[in-house]
This record gives sequence, C-alpha cells and structure tokens, in this order.
Amino acid sequence: MRHPVPLTGEPPALDLLNTRPAGADLISTPDGLAAWLALQGDRVPQPGPGMLTDDDLAPVHEVRDHAAAAIDRARRGERPPAASLDGLTDAQRRAPAIRRLAWNGTAVTATAHRTGPYGVRLAAHLAEAAAALLADPAIGRVRACEADDCTMLFLPAHPRRRWCSAARCGNRARVARYYERHKYG
Repeated sequence: MRHPVPLTGEPPALDLLNTRPAGADLISTPDGLAAWLALQGDRVPQPGPGMLTDDDLAPVHEVRDHAAAAIDRARRGERPPAASLDGLTDAQRRAPAIRRLAWNGTAVTATAHRTGPYGVRLAAHLAEAAAALLADPAIGRVRACEADDCTMLFLPAHPRRRWCSAARCGNRARVARYYERHKYG
C-alpha cells in the first residue's frame, strides 16, 4: 500500500526508515524532507525558513540507508553490517554535539549544539537516534507491519500489535477478514 504520508510517532530512527514506504521515497526532495520534518516537530532539529536544499538530502539518505541495514539485522538478533555501523558513526562525527552552557538567571543550562551545514547536522542527529535504538534492548521488539503490501516498521507498546497503524493496515485487514467470512456464494 502506498501511504501518502509517512508513519510517525515511532522512535525517530524508525520514523526515518518509514519515509520509504513500498515503491516511494517521501523525502526525495527538499519539499518532501520539509514536510517530514514538520511532522517530527521538536524531535529533530528544524531548518530555518527556506533553508533546505538538494545538498541536505544526501547526508540524510545516507544515514537512512545505513540505519535500515543495521536495524534490519539487529532487530532479528543478527550482526549489523560493519559498514552500516561505521557509516552511522561517521555521520555523527561530521557534526558532533557539544553542550552549550549558559546562565538563565537562576541556574546553568546545557543545550546541545552542532555546527556545519543543516543536512549534515540533521544527519548526525538522526544517526545518533539510530545508534540509541540499535544499542537499546528494545531493538529486538521492532516489527514489520504484517500487511502484505506495507513495509513500515514499528516498536509495539503491546506484544499483540500486528500492523503499523490500526487506521492504515489494521482496518484494511479487518475489513478483508469480514468480507471473507461473509462471502455470498
């Protein structure tokens, strides 16, 4: 099934992977990336107005490719490709996060700050999110949607969850089962 918008609300690394539903790439253009970033809200660094360019796409796509390969293997209890782990590490290295310290009048605050072009900073943030998921024991619970034509991944809060979304694939499966049971013949 081709989804018009990506599945969001999962860990950011899975949301990134879910920008590539079957037969589509929802972040293949600056406008597509901007739309996905808007859905992510404060979970990812946001660009300034008119700031996204074609140059921002390559580092994000590279992180998505490395994360997809690593997460696919790790969620099945297999060793992720070394090249993917190295690629995620390298993406973080290109725009390391430092804690910018400031005094707010009553306490010291520490805010993460990265330097460099926006696409590189975003890729580093997303690579960090992928690294966090890969190192989390929950990686073994990441599941693929059971709908035949869906490629979405999710981290189920309930062990019986079978679909990426009840409104997307779950409802279609329930309707198909209903019609199968009530065939007239």
